[in-house]
Amino acid sequence: MLKPQITATREKLNLDGIWSFALESTDVPKPWTGALPGKLDAPVPASYNDLFADSKIRDHVGWVWYQRTARVPRGWAGERILLRLDSATHEGAVYVNDTPVASHEGGYLPFEADITDVVSAGEEFRLTVGVNNMLTASTIPPGTVKTLSDGRKQQSYMHDFYNFAGLHRSVWLYSVPATHVDDVTVITRLDGTTGLVDYNVSLTGDAEVKVSLVDEAGTTVATGEGASGTLEVTDAHLWQPGAAYLYSLKVEAVSDDALVDEYRVNVGIRTVEVKGNQFLINGEPFYFTGFGKHEDIAVIGKGHNDAYLVHDFQLIDWIGANSFRTSHYPYAEEVMDYADRHGIVIIDETSAVGLNSKISGGIADFASMMSGGAEGEEGFGEAMATAHKREIRELIARDKNHPSVVMWSIANEPDTMAEISEAYFEEMFAYARTLDSTRPYTFVNVMMAPPNVCKASKFADVLCLNRYYGWYLMGGDLASAEQGLEAELRAWEQMYGKPMIMTEYGADTVAGYHSIWDQPWTEEYQTNMLEMYHRVFDRIESFAGEQVWNFADFQTSSGFFRVDGNKKGVFTRDRKPKAVAHSLRSRWTAIRDNKDNA
Repeated sequence: MLKPQITATREKLNLDGIWSFALESTDVPKPWTGALPGKLDAPVPASYNDLFADSKIRDHVGWVWYQRTARVPRGWAGERILLRLDSATHEGAVYVNDTPVASHEGGYLPFEADITDVVSAGEEFRLTVGVNNMLTASTIPPGTVKTLSDGRKQQSYMHDFYNFAGLHRSVWLYSVPATHVDDVTVITRLDGTTGLVDYNVSLTGDAEVKVSLVDEAGTTVATGEGASGTLEVTDAHLWQPGAAYLYSLKVEAVSDDALVDEYRVNVGIRTVEVKGNQFLINGEPFYFTGFGKHEDIAVIGKGHNDAYLVHDFQLIDWIGANSFRTSHYPYAEEVMDYADRHGIVIIDETSAVGLNSKISGGIADFASMMSGGAEGEEGFGEAMATAHKREIRELIARDKNHPSVVMWSIANEPDTMAEISEAYFEEMFAYARTLDSTRPYTFVNVMMAPPNVCKASKFADVLCLNRYYGWYLMGGDLASAEQGLEAELRAWEQMYGKPMIMTEYGADTVAGYHSIWDQPWTEEYQTNMLEMYHRVFDRIESFAGEQVWNFADFQTSSGFFRVDGNKKGVFTRDRKPKAVAHSLRSRWTAIRDNKDNA
């Protein structure tokens, strides 16, 4: 599914703004058959949970409804007219006037409908979108819903971030010609200094395909004909971490020498490879520095916001980081595009988080589980496998052409202690590799599954580990934590010899809380704990990266273990630096400068 764009043959219309809004209720039996009742409005994009001074809306479990009118531009007569939602968390149902046109499961990936036959150029139509936030045993991520004695529904889930819901990303109306480019896949390789760009174009309809590759100066550097082929770029400018260079691949569908359709794809020429215990980009060892992040902003929740996008990337650059993981779901496409343009490296993760009943809201009895873990089914059955494969398939289809994406992560902290998980993840990894064989694959290992216990690490190309020595385990005792951490990392290295990345490590920290002692929750403890981890990392030969948990404080479900959210951020939720930000900046800029001077 190609992202809408404006070209010589295509147009698009953004439908963001203020929409009418209503909760599912007996007063709203079929909201798509007329105007929504009541006078509530909600912005798109945004989560709806924190917008209103009404706990019934914040705590609502089930469907909500968005509605607006839209007009098809009169110049679109004779074109195919499509409606695209960049996401609907977690399930969407779309109606044009009284007609159902689309439905989709999975809250962080786009879906669309061809509505040509139910709208007319120049005329208005009523657009209604239902969004369902319920998580069940067969959804990704999973959860449970119970009905209380008073009839209210109550949602629970295992992942440690708030279940924000709504239309979190943009809604688009766009046009394409009847014969049009349906999909483009780009794979890049190197032969010495020559860049090789393999392309494959899928068409709807019958036309000839012509392609041209244009550099940043606007010069055409290679051309080709046919739906597939290879373009050669002499002395290619490489896309590199911190030094992005993007070519533009112009794809044209031509019939009788007339242009029928045009689409453009940004191309970063680079290679990615795992070799021994090293992660290589363009044949050179790469060391990840950065964060696990969240799409999380006060008031608008997981709603995409361009101002925060730019500011967050500025902070990433200021602190000297070169990467992040899209924990624990695919981020907005605008984020991926921005990373492409600015040379930030991404570990791209599915929304398969919470596949572990031993963790509830991020809290677990780690100490009692470190001896080997317990058995469990964790829903690793047919229904979960079907949903999980859908998430993998749709993520790769959306993000396959982004040069910033150097690795796929298929799950975060699943219960890989369970015997059943071995066959399950063998199947998931094998399926993923049929979709893209050009990038390494990983999943993120939970602390209760050390190397002698984990059933799934054998299938990963890179070991991604979440560890909390000094916090959930050996909390307040950094000397013991340092010994425990190093002993485990050396065990991983000895058993697998693969590159290792610490994808989560950190301590909850209240901004402004200080102590002269190693007191948990203080800014000093957070700094000292991370510096302890760094000493250990520097002693492990197979170590290939460090991504602190988390970039910024974020909202979680309410409870006694989380007071106004997770406080492990290097920055506060409103992006003010804690003391550890300056410590990280000193380390990461030195790593960056040493690489630049090498």
